[in-house]
Amino acid sequence: MKCIIAVVGPTAVGKSQLALYLAQRFNGEIVNADSRQVYRYMDIGTAKPSAQERRLIPHHIIDVVDPDEPFNLAIYDQLAVTAIADIQQRNKIPFLVGGSGMYIWSLIEGWRIPTVAPDFQLRHSLELRAEEQGVSGLFQELQRVDPVAAAKVMPTNLRRIIRALEVYLISGKPISEGWHRQSPEFPILIIGLTLQRERLYQRIDLRVDEMIKQGLVEEVKRLLDKGYGLHLPAMSGIGYKQIGMFLQGRLRLEDAVQQIKWQTHRFVRHQYAWFRPSDPRIHWFNEYSAIYRDVPRLIESFLAGEAT
Repeated sequence: MKCIIAVVGPTAVGKSQLALYLAQRFNGEIVNADSRQVYRYMDIGTAKPSAQERRLIPHHIIDVVDPDEPFNLAIYDQLAVTAIADIQQRNKIPFLVGGSGMYIWSLIEGWRIPTVAPDFQLRHSLELRAEEQGVSGLFQELQRVDPVAAAKVMPTNLRRIIRALEVYLISGKPISEGWHRQSPEFPILIIGLTLQRERLYQRIDLRVDEMIKQGLVEEVKRLLDKGYGLHLPAMSGIGYKQIGMFLQGRLRLEDAVQQIKWQTHRFVRHQYAWFRPSDPRIHWFNEYSAIYRDVPRLIESFLAGEAT
C-alpha cells in the first residue's frame, strides 16, 4: 500500500541507524528531513550518512544545493513530495527521517507553504534592527504578531524569525496560518525515538568530540577557503559558526567546542517543542524499549492495516 513511515526525534538519538535498518527490512528508501544535510560539502558537522550507507539504501534530498544557494521550506516541500511519489511509484516505502520539525510536519500535515517572495530590502532592514536591538527584539515582535510561529522557532534563529516577519509584513497574514491543511490521502506512521535528557546530552557531547576527531575544523576551513562566509544561512548552523569563529581567531578551540555542545543541548529542547512526548500521533520508543524488535512489529501491524 502507499504510505509514509516517519522516524523523528531529537539530535543524536539514533534515528539514522534505525531508519537504515528499517529501510533494508521493509524495502524502503530514505527521504531526508534534516535542514542542514541538504548542503554540499557539509558532511561532518551535519552527521550526514556515509557514502557506504547511501550506497546501501538510496537517500533523497541530500547534497542538493551549495552552501551559498537559497533553500527554504517551499523548496524542500516540493523536493520531498516528488521524492515520496517516486518511491511509492516503484512500490517501495518512503522513510521520512530527521529532526527538523518544520520539514516533517509540513509533509505529514500537508501545509500550505506561503508563496510570499523574498523582499531583500525588507530583510536587510530587519537584520539592521537585529544588530541594533538584538535578535530578542525581533523575536518579541514575532510573538506579538504570530505567537504560534514564535512558539516553534528558536529565539536565536534570526533567519526564520525574519522570514516569519517578512511573510506577515508583506501579506498581512501570519506564516502559521498556512501550517494546516488536508493531510496526504495515504496512511502515515510516526515513530519517535527519545532518551532521558541527561543521557541524550552525554551522547551529544560524545558526538561533538567525535566530529572534531573526524576533521570538523578542516571541513569548516575548506568551506571558508571556498568563499562560503559565516554570514550565509548554511554556515550559521551549530558547529560551523563556532568553528568558523575559532578559525577567525575569535574563540579558542575548547571554547568553540563547548559552545557547540551547549547550543546543541538547547536545540534539543527546541526539537521537543515540535515532537512532543504527549503527541498521540507519535509512537514513542526509548532506550528501555526493545527498539529493533518492537518497531518492526509495529510496522508490520501498520502495513497490515492494524495500527495507525
